[in-house]
Amino acid sequence: MLDREGFRPNVGIILLNQKNQVFWGKRIRSTSWQFPQGGIDRGETPEQAMYRELHEELGLRPEHVSIVGRTRNWLRYEVPERFIRRDARGHYRGQKQIWYLLRLLGHDWDLNLRATNHPEFDAWRWNDYWVPLDVVIEFKRGVYQKALAELARFVGGMASQGGKRRGGNPSGAPPSAPERRVRTPFAIHHRVELPPGASFDPDPNRR
Repeated sequence: MLDREGFRPNVGIILLNQKNQVFWGKRIRSTSWQFPQGGIDRGETPEQAMYRELHEELGLRPEHVSIVGRTRNWLRYEVPERFIRRDARGHYRGQKQIWYLLRLLGHDWDLNLRATNHPEFDAWRWNDYWVPLDVVIEFKRGVYQKALAELARFVGGMASQGGKRRGGNPSGAPPSAPERRVRTPFAIHHRVELPPGASFDPDPNRR
């Protein structure tokens, strides 16, 4: 479902914990990290799509979160042609997104990256609200900056002052945290580099 300009309606999710840290997921079989997001199906409202994606990608239900805020208007990004399927080239341009800022009311163990048979992520982490976006695929970085900046007013404190406190960095991003070793809850059978603080989601069947 595309609009007249070739953009697919989509929702993005920024999930906060009680420390105002944000959820980052590592795309399955990839080195890229991103926020949860997904398309709006025909007949869905953005809010309905958000709750569906929240469960499909993170295993969370409406009772696990509260809505803190959302962006006022659509935020758009164009997808480079090399990432577009051949049959969609010429009419598909990218995504237009409504972003939701959510507060996790439950616990870390409520997160389940394998809630469906088609997981989006194979690892996750909590990180500071303002972080460098180097690990995000390049064509999405501008939208991430806009969404984080618009929604920062709902977070307050360090999040809303991130850019100013650090000498006017346009992304408001702090330096990377010092690297530390991470113990994973089960054996990893393929080699993957994790950023500081990353952890693999434990297999629910091993709990």
